[in-house]
Amino acid sequence: MDSTIASTVPTTYWHRLEDGRVQCDLCPRFCKLHEGQRGFCFVRARQNDEIVLTTYGRSSGYCVDPIEKKPLNHFLPGTPVLSFGTAGCNLGCRFCQNWDISKSREIDTLADAASPDLIARAAEQLDCRSVAFTYNDPVIFLEYALDVAKACQARGIRTVAVTAGEICPEPRKDFFEYIDAANIDLKAFTDRFYKEVCAGHLQPVLDTLEYLRHDTHVWFETTTLLIPGENDSDAELDEMTRWVVEHLGPEVPMHFTAFHPDFRMMDVPPTPPETLTRARRIAIDNGVRYAYTGNVHDTAGGSTFCHNCGQVLIGRDWFELTGWNLTDDARCNRCGTHLPGVFEPEPGEWGSRRLPVRLRDFNGQP
Repeated sequence: MDSTIASTVPTTYWHRLEDGRVQCDLCPRFCKLHEGQRGFCFVRARQNDEIVLTTYGRSSGYCVDPIEKKPLNHFLPGTPVLSFGTAGCNLGCRFCQNWDISKSREIDTLADAASPDLIARAAEQLDCRSVAFTYNDPVIFLEYALDVAKACQARGIRTVAVTAGEICPEPRKDFFEYIDAANIDLKAFTDRFYKEVCAGHLQPVLDTLEYLRHDTHVWFETTTLLIPGENDSDAELDEMTRWVVEHLGPEVPMHFTAFHPDFRMMDVPPTPPETLTRARRIAIDNGVRYAYTGNVHDTAGGSTFCHNCGQVLIGRDWFELTGWNLTDDARCNRCGTHLPGVFEPEPGEWGSRRLPVRLRDFNGQP
């Protein structure tokens, strides 16, 4: 076990202010700290007159998941992904469904220590095609995520970022340089929602989406958790999906997922399945070619269709693949239309399994 790995490491994205405070420049929150203070995310702190990351090499746990659970439907379908997160978050979503991790202030949450190479080695031995930074936002543990991504790249393993996209331009460029795929949590399409419900802002997320589309080769998809009465109106969904088509293009997959009462929004009812179907229809009508529903049993809403001829290209029942009608070069085997994404000639066979793992079991050399 890599128990000697340092948990506190220096960071790059900060500067000193004239009033003696130090400002963190990682995300648009721009926390301004006195000595000994922690930022909103809790894991970046001022120590010895600089900003440090206090959770390097520490995780809240590891699990092998289906890649579709991230959710990514156009990235190595059917394959297993080694998933992990740390603690803390730079947003304050009242509906957070991983709040026990993202809102954690307890070091006991970070019970599993691992070096970047150990994670890459474990993924290799588990036959995972990728490693995902998830459960909490990898933006806040950027230095650790980058080192893990580099270690994975050296072993031919891809990396996935599941993030809300609230990050400043300079660290954003450095972060996504080593990321192969991302799911961006587009939480809503009003700044009111971001401010009142998430303690954040919409524009930085839109900037991240446009950056990924126009300045990188990262494959990305978006997810919007639809909350009754908050971000599920026809008008907002219409505006959001039109923006995606105009600014990102019709080929970016959009996922609309169901809310369930959690954390500080226990008084809001679950999302009706009909809401997800309505959102998917609005997206398709506005030109989104690949719109999906999630957190509900909906085989049509979870499957991938050829936008040209309508054939099912990848059938799905929850996280199980039920159909595969792609050629070796990811084209519809009926009409030849190309399916955008990252595909191998054959789909994976991982299915819906969820396998918690302990990294200490992989500490030996392969």
